[in-house]
Amino acid sequence: MREASTPTPSGGDTIGRRIAQARKLRGLTQQQLADRVPCSKSLIAQVESGHKPATQALITAAARALRVPLGRLTGQPYRDADERLDRIHQRIPEIRQAMLAWDLPDEDVPAPSIEQIKADVRRASDLGRRARYIQLGEMLPGLLEELTRAIHSSEGARREELFGLLSEAYTGVTAIAYTLGYFDLRSLAMDRVASAAHASQDPLRVARTQWQRSTLFLAAASYDKGILLLDRVRGGIGDHLDQLSRPELSVYGAAHLRSAVFAARANDRQRATDHIRHARQAADMLGADSNYYGMEFGHSNVTFHEVTVAVEMYDGAAAVECAGQAVLPQSVAPVRLGHFYIDLARGWLYHGDRQKSLDALHQARRVAPQQTRNHPMVRETVRMLNELERRRPQSLSRFASWLGMS
Repeated sequence: MREASTPTPSGGDTIGRRIAQARKLRGLTQQQLADRVPCSKSLIAQVESGHKPATQALITAAARALRVPLGRLTGQPYRDADERLDRIHQRIPEIRQAMLAWDLPDEDVPAPSIEQIKADVRRASDLGRRARYIQLGEMLPGLLEELTRAIHSSEGARREELFGLLSEAYTGVTAIAYTLGYFDLRSLAMDRVASAAHASQDPLRVARTQWQRSTLFLAAASYDKGILLLDRVRGGIGDHLDQLSRPELSVYGAAHLRSAVFAARANDRQRATDHIRHARQAADMLGADSNYYGMEFGHSNVTFHEVTVAVEMYDGAAAVECAGQAVLPQSVAPVRLGHFYIDLARGWLYHGDRQKSLDALHQARRVAPQQTRNHPMVRETVRMLNELERRRPQSLSRFASWLGMS
């Protein structure tokens, strides 16, 4: 195949170009945008010109400073002309409709047994763990309708249990919406998660919901509010680790890990390190990795967040060092592994090893293809690899083609 016929990942709109366009429409100079982010003018110039990859921290901060939706800068959602590859997006209208009809059950259809509903929710949660979003999207509209009918025909403890299951099902909607970049749907689903969690009368599920809600502050680059929310989550549980149950340890530790990411986005390395240390202490108390309330907390997740924190701070050396010490059990959820390899690819890129960066992207594709194909940082890493390679290897061209970049 001739070089001219291979896909060119840097062609068309890029995150840097979208930032530049939005900045110019706002009438701002690079220095003025840098002051609002805040960051150096040099970083803005390098990202806009394509000479440095944009981090998620920069993208979210730029979106806030420019007062534009996050998807305006990432280009999400990424649609595909191939109907087979675009199936994941085709389910979004049905999911939206199911979300709108949350209080309008079809009363002529009998509700399934709670045992059947539990089995369906477990299956949906498993699809989310495996990042099988096409299959999850096909399942969710019917599952939400089942839960709505069952809740309206139940009362007491049974009704509270069903609300807990509904909260978990809505979490599946947030996962799909986040992955694809439907941020309005994600916000709506997050509200429904919280409402159902409160109706379940389960304090830990409510705490888990607040942990989940904190991602909205990450996307809005509102780090002080996110940290405050997570402080409240931990405060409601307590910090006497020897007195906490295993589910409480999971929520407590996960809140520290999320706080570490907030601190890294705020460029506070010491604070991020302290949160990682506290999370590791909780993981030590917990022992083996666990999955209470879908939080997947344990030593593996602590390692994943160490890599994330390093990458958020452009510290490729620390990222690859942390990853090199990781011992990952077979039980790690593919959705977690996918995020790990996506972050590791960026870490290797910052560290200067382009081949290992591409290898990590291939690993991400192997364990979580639907997640990888729709992640803006994957596209940004591929774009940067293309810019740096004088003779683009076929494996990079094929990967770019798989992403639909041209």
